[in-house]
Amino acid sequence: MAPNPNLQRLREAGVSIWLDTLSRELLDSGGFAELIRDYGVTGATSNPTIFAKAITDSDRYDDQLRRLAAGGERDTQELFFSLALDDIRAAARLLRPAYEDSRGRDGFISFECTPDLADDTEATIAQATSLWQRLGQPNVMIKVPGTAAGLPAIEELTRRGVNINITLLFSIERYEQVIDAYLRGLSARAGTGEPVGKIASVASFFLSRIDAKTDALLDPGSPARGQIALASARVAYQRYRARFAGPGWERLRELGARPQRPLWASTGTKNPIYSDVRYVSELIGPDVINTMPGHTLRAFGDHGVAARTLDADPDDAERTLAGAAAAGIDLATVTAQLEREGVRSFCDSYHQLLDCIGRKLDAGAAQ
Repeated sequence: MAPNPNLQRLREAGVSIWLDTLSRELLDSGGFAELIRDYGVTGATSNPTIFAKAITDSDRYDDQLRRLAAGGERDTQELFFSLALDDIRAAARLLRPAYEDSRGRDGFISFECTPDLADDTEATIAQATSLWQRLGQPNVMIKVPGTAAGLPAIEELTRRGVNINITLLFSIERYEQVIDAYLRGLSARAGTGEPVGKIASVASFFLSRIDAKTDALLDPGSPARGQIALASARVAYQRYRARFAGPGWERLRELGARPQRPLWASTGTKNPIYSDVRYVSELIGPDVINTMPGHTLRAFGDHGVAARTLDADPDDAERTLAGAAAAGIDLATVTAQLEREGVRSFCDSYHQLLDCIGRKLDAGAAQ
C-alpha cells in the first residue's frame, strides 16, 4: 500500500503523526508496523487507561505473566512494569528509523509514571529516573503530569537528561510554567557542562475534554461552543513560538538544545455534531505533534485536508477566549477541574489494571 496522501500532506505541513494507543495485539499483529509504513505514524503514546484496556481485554500477556510469577514475582506493580515495558521497547524498535531519520526530533514512544504519584515530586523523579534507565532507549519519553508537583520534577528530570512528555495539560498558564521548568532544567544541565543536544521533550495539551466541559456551561447558541479548546491551543502555540526565541533560548540552541514541541492530545472528537477530524484539521502548523486515536487517524486519511490553520489569525483566538470569559466561563477553574479529573481517571484505570493482574494470579493464570 502506498503512503496515505492526506497524511503525507499533513506531515509535509509540519505535523508529526503519533498514535494515541499501544497494545501487544497491535504490535504482534503487525498493525503498528503497518501504521508506520502506510499512515505516516512516527510516534506513539500510552497511559494507564490504554494499558488497562490492553491487558484486561487480552490473554496475550498471560504467558509472560505466568513466567514472571513462576520466577517468584508477585508484586502487581512490578508485574505491570515488566509487561508494559516490553511493549514500549518493541514499539521503540519499530520507531527507531523515524528517530534516526529525523536526527532525534521524532520517532518516540511514551510511558507514563504511575498516576498515584501525580502530587509527589520526589517519588515522580525517582520512578521516572528508574523507568528511563530500565528502558534504556534514546527514543523513549517518560510521561510526567503537568501538576504543580510535576513542575519541579520536570525541571530535575530534564537536568538529569531524561526525555519527558508532560501530560494532562489543559491551561495556557500551566503550559507556560512547564516551558519554564524545561528551560531551567536545560540551563542547569548546560551550566555544569553536561550535553543537552540529545534531550527531547513534548508538552501534551488535552483538547476535546476542554470543549466537552465548557460546552456544557455555555448557552446552546453561544459562538464559543466548540471553540475554546482550539483557541487555547492556538494561543499556546504562540507562547511556544515566543518562548523558544530570543537571546536566552539562542544560547541553549547553540549548545544543541531542542525546543519542547507542543503536542495535541485528546484529539478524538467527542461531540458528534463536530467534524471527526476537527482537532487535527484546525491545528495544522510547523513543529507540532498530533497524537490521534486510530479512528481519527483513518478519518483524516480518508477525508482530511492539510491546510495550515494553526496560526492563521492569532488575535481571533485571544478574542474567542475573552468572549468565553465574558459569557461566564472561568477557564482557570475549568482547567483545574479537568486536571484533577484526569488524574483521578488515570488512577482509577491504574488500580483496575493492578486488580486485573492480581485476579489473574489468584485464578491460576500465572501458576
